[in-house]
Amino acid sequence: MHFRALNIKRRCSAFKSSVFAWALLLLCGTASAAGTAPLLPLRIGPHAFQVELATTTQQRQRGLMGRTHLAADGGMLFVFDQPDRHCFWMKDTPLPLSIAFIDSVGRIVSLTDMQPRNETLHCPPTDIRYALEVKQGAFRQRGIAPGARVDGLPR
Repeated sequence: MHFRALNIKRRCSAFKSSVFAWALLLLCGTASAAGTAPLLPLRIGPHAFQVELATTTQQRQRGLMGRTHLAADGGMLFVFDQPDRHCFWMKDTPLPLSIAFIDSVGRIVSLTDMQPRNETLHCPPTDIRYALEVKQGAFRQRGIAPGARVDGLPR
């Protein structure tokens, strides 16, 4: 009886270790998806940003959902295959963000602030190829306005 109880304890311990290992792997995978990817440097006039890229449909759909922190010079650049009137919402996004809608030649066509966890659609006034999300107010604080050129965009 003592041997059987000890054997069950070992199995439970091994099971707990396996669960812990899987949880750790899952956590590392989530951390990697949430900001450890290579960053793209962008410049808007004298202002530098280090941004994550969202180039696939899945990355663009996920965006910054669930994020609770964004660096002061951080953001996410959404890159679309074709220019169009791509719209955005803030469902499941807890951070207040500002978005710059950027045309194919790298000019900001409009800026807007977006409120957290909101399903209001934010659409550009014209076709865009890029959109840059940053902490809310980051463009205003730097004096960035429509017409500014964004340098460093992928083609």
